[in-house]
Amino acid sequence: MLIGIGVNGFLVPHHLIDGGVLGIALILHYLFEFQTGITMIALSLPICLFAGISEKGYLLNNIQGLLVSSLVIDLMSPLQNQFFVSYLASALVGGTLIGLGVGLMLRYQTSTGGTDLLSKIIAKITSYHLAMVIIIMDGVIVIAGFAFLEMKQFLYSCLTIITVGLTTSFIVGRG
Repeated sequence: MLIGIGVNGFLVPHHLIDGGVLGIALILHYLFEFQTGITMIALSLPICLFAGISEKGYLLNNIQGLLVSSLVIDLMSPLQNQFFVSYLASALVGGTLIGLGVGLMLRYQTSTGGTDLLSKIIAKITSYHLAMVIIIMDGVIVIAGFAFLEMKQFLYSCLTIITVGLTTSFIVGRG
């Protein structure tokens, strides 16, 4: 629910993006009006299957997390017109809510299945902290989204991904 509220209540109204699969799904939502959750499922299933091959315990929990979070994101789409806050508040509150949701999922061995899962695997096999891996991956997506965003949206999207990464790090802790 936290991710669904963060996305629909705070990012979508200002056309902000997060990184990773969610960021790609939001770009596709803004450009083609695709449903964000359904798009996340389509993009994340290959990552879940890869993770299931490399880490057997990840498959079932992550497919479940992916399906539930994606469904909730789409069910909460009516929130897109409910909150009227500034870009700054949207980036900070939306980023915090999404980071709390992602962090709690990762802490309890599940995820939205996309690059959060890939980041967890990379952090596990390298010496990089999970938050740093998430920020780098999300940054790449936001930079790619720069072609579709105005400068204001780009800068606040950067703030969003930093907020998501730091909040996720706080919830997950080191390791």
